Amino acid sequence: MGTVVSLAIPAALPESHVVEDALEAATAVVEQLFAELDRTFSLYRLDSEASAMARGELALRDASEDMRRLYVEASEWRTLTEGAFTAERPDGVVDLAGIVKAHAIREAGTSLRALGLKDWCLNAGGDVLVEGSPIPGTGHPWMAGIVDPADRAALLTAYPLASSAPAASTPSKSAKRALATSGTSERGEHIWTAGLRAGRGGGFSQVSVAAADIITADVLATAIMAGGPQTLDLASGRWDVDILAVKNDGGLLATPGFRSVASKAG
Repeated sequence: MGTVVSLAIPAALPESHVVEDALEAATAVVEQLFAELDRTFSLYRLDSEASAMARGELALRDASEDMRRLYVEASEWRTLTEGAFTAERPDGVVDLAGIVKAHAIREAGTSLRALGLKDWCLNAGGDVLVEGSPIPGTGHPWMAGIVDPADRAALLTAYPLASSAPAASTPSKSAKRALATSGTSERGEHIWTAGLRAGRGGGFSQVSVAAADIITADVLATAIMAGGPQTLDLASGRWDVDILAVKNDGGLLATPGFRSVASKAG
């Protein structure tokens, strides 16, 4: 999918060979799953199902069940985001790039839990999903850094991700296990519609969303990039998420969860 995938598992098991076996099993599962999804969905591969559809050689109705199922899920998000997120390019070609990486992370997370692993951090191209803690048994959160789009060697902040909500959280606030970032600093203006055409001061150069699940985080990050401030307002009002948006003029917009993290860091 044109990205790098990393898996972190804290070495807290008593015997080294047990640690090595767990790491090897987890790595093999993640590699196999991403490779299989890449063969179906990647537009970077000429032999993928997605590329065949883009060339007009394969119709959606004749595509695999996985392709059709993910297209339906993406179409549902188009409705929920009032058109800001879409499963088609402007030329009408089906392009599930806005959701397929998160889908791969979600499936990998399910596989890691099936292996009995309770503490891990999975990172695919900067989109992160965690389970447990980097220090097993402590409840200590994983810290996910958010890169400054104006300086790729610096961080804007770090956001705590955990499988359970902090004790101080209100009952309506869910645990944030996932963080996704969408932007133009690495891949250029690859996201369509309003947000990127809103002018230097009106749109965003980068959006990060923390949510309970990786699909919500990734889709909303893409949707806010595409839809601009209007979609940011929609997302923050409709979903239990935290959002940090970098405006095209360098300014920052943050929901209370991100402002709280920033104030503690300061």
